[in-house]
Amino acid sequence: MEPLISSTPPAEDRLTKSSDRPAALITGASGSIGRAISHAFGKIGWYVGVHYYQNKPGADATLDRVLDSGGVGDSYHADIREAESVRRMVDTFAGRISGPLVLVCNAGIGQSELLVRHADDIWDNVIATNLTGTFHCLRAMAPSLLARGGGSIIVIGSHTGFHGATGQSAYATSKAGLIGLVRTAALEWGPQNIRVNLLLPGWQKTDLTEGIFPSDKGWLDHALRRPAALDEVVGTIVYVAQLKDVSGQVWSCDSRHL
Repeated sequence: MEPLISSTPPAEDRLTKSSDRPAALITGASGSIGRAISHAFGKIGWYVGVHYYQNKPGADATLDRVLDSGGVGDSYHADIREAESVRRMVDTFAGRISGPLVLVCNAGIGQSELLVRHADDIWDNVIATNLTGTFHCLRAMAPSLLARGGGSIIVIGSHTGFHGATGQSAYATSKAGLIGLVRTAALEWGPQNIRVNLLLPGWQKTDLTEGIFPSDKGWLDHALRRPAALDEVVGTIVYVAQLKDVSGQVWSCDSRHL
């Protein structure tokens, strides 16, 4: 079994410097978007929890970027499909930090299969990861946010969740479900000062978009005829995470209409 936390340099050295800092837990931080988000929080001096499931080398690379940028942090292992695994991760993360907390639910997987050919196990895994996994993360983080008088949650959604996409039935369904989850959480937790927002990063070159990333005329549905720059996307995430009076909103980071 993988350790819950892996740390370099020694965790006790970092914790003396980080316990009262603001902190962000980034799920799916071993991938390219999660790494960019983690780096952005590290650059402003936050403690960053780098979550991963299977890609430990990727998480280590992300943590190195956080530390090199002047931030502090640790890597955290969890299977977000499993509620108890998420609870252990969140409790350990929150227990290390006394300052404000932010959760960025970025972890997700994709699929490419026409609806009539869709295998049950692939459907189940996509929904369990993208939708139920996010539910597990929100529910696990809520007690720590309530105990601190509030906090911020950013959920990474998709334009596909609003419009669908050929061959993306499970992915589109999982992302559509996040809309209702975010808006419900925002209503239920707003009186306790917990802000929950949905952010759409647009097309980014990742493992999920390999082979389907648009080119040339693929940008005609974008008013600016180009994708969103990743540095602008992660800058928006950091900005929205710190807003005190905004919740239940959808932030689209490209130039398409919802």
